[in-house]
Amino acid sequence: MNPNSVTPAEKPDRYRYYVLLMLTLVYAFNFIDRQIIGILSPFIKQDLGLDDAQLGYLKGIYFAVLYTVMGIPVAWLADRYSRVNIVAVSLSLWSGFTALSGLAGSYLQLTLCRIGVGIGEAGGTPPAHSIIADLFTPKERATAMALYALGIPFGIMLAYLASAFVLSGGQANWRSVMIALGLPGIVLAIVLKLTVKEPVRQQTEQERQRPMLDSIIELLKTPSWWGMVLGITLSSFANYAVIGWQMDYFVRRFSEVDIVWLLVVFGVINGTLYAIGVWAGGAIADKWGRSNPGAYARLPAIALCVGVPAFLLAIHSESLWPAIAGFTLLQVTSGTYFGPCFAMAQTLSPANCRAMSTALFFFVLNLIALGGGPTFVGVLSEHYTASLGELEGLVAALDWLAIPFVLSILVFGWTSLRLPQDLAKRQIHG
Repeated sequence: MNPNSVTPAEKPDRYRYYVLLMLTLVYAFNFIDRQIIGILSPFIKQDLGLDDAQLGYLKGIYFAVLYTVMGIPVAWLADRYSRVNIVAVSLSLWSGFTALSGLAGSYLQLTLCRIGVGIGEAGGTPPAHSIIADLFTPKERATAMALYALGIPFGIMLAYLASAFVLSGGQANWRSVMIALGLPGIVLAIVLKLTVKEPVRQQTEQERQRPMLDSIIELLKTPSWWGMVLGITLSSFANYAVIGWQMDYFVRRFSEVDIVWLLVVFGVINGTLYAIGVWAGGAIADKWGRSNPGAYARLPAIALCVGVPAFLLAIHSESLWPAIAGFTLLQVTSGTYFGPCFAMAQTLSPANCRAMSTALFFFVLNLIALGGGPTFVGVLSEHYTASLGELEGLVAALDWLAIPFVLSILVFGWTSLRLPQDLAKRQIHG
């Protein structure tokens, strides 16, 4: 250990949690800019004359490909250079492209802006995870990662509420929302750069001198690391599709309901119940994991067994509030896996490749889940629309999500049995 370094426990709590708050805000902007296409989907479809397949590509693969590919070189830089600088530059980049999306006059221009957002967001999470791992001990890490993951529900909440606020004016449109949500991210990037210092990397002298390639090979030989990756990937494949097509479903099923009201309802749900699920997942996993390390994977499996049936019933409900309740229960239970999975990506990783661990984690997760989920449902929905109509075609496509959800539950279940052995090898759990 570097004699000038400080252990996480020695860092002042006020500063540690200030940094965590700033990174959580950055993550919130990450999800604001990532999910805004799905929220504004009905307006964009009408304005640009798009079909469901084109919308699916915008929500999924066009964003995800360069987002995932760029994550690897950015993580390589983050394990060597200033992570704070990388996050600040990345936030400015993706926020700028979100604002530019509001000026897009064609499908091609909007596609290029989405690709730009994806390139920028590649520099957000891997460096942030590495910073958090240096500020919090393994015993605190799932809770810290769950607090960081609150950026997901809070970001989605802000996207819904900001959309409702801007659109309620009557004269505004989806373009105004894009510009209004993109520009504040550039201001946050400046504040981050001016107020957050690069933390000392917590690694032993042996880890510092060890070639990164050796550490990466060791990481990729860890079965439970792959279990956590595949568990969250399969579930997120379905969940990204649900979030991306949620507004389209409700507008088509309940066309008589005011869309601004729907935006407010889902904004409040994301900022409260979904956020509680995300926070509880990390807190429960850390507490349960002290006596049973397999809890970091067992908790998500149990939670999904509750949420998935509720969602499948909801998409076939013709009553508004039961449908909202089913979607909400899925969100709450799905939120439980973020803290445990993010924590294990760091805890199972050698200290000198933590950013790379998250980048590899997200390479698999986002290429398959973020790139595939919304695109899969969009293409299937367009296929079914010819024979079933727009509403029933979308419902038929959403039904297919039962398969990745069930596979995710099975993978998390297996991982819960393997995790104690792999954590013991790392000799850092508890």
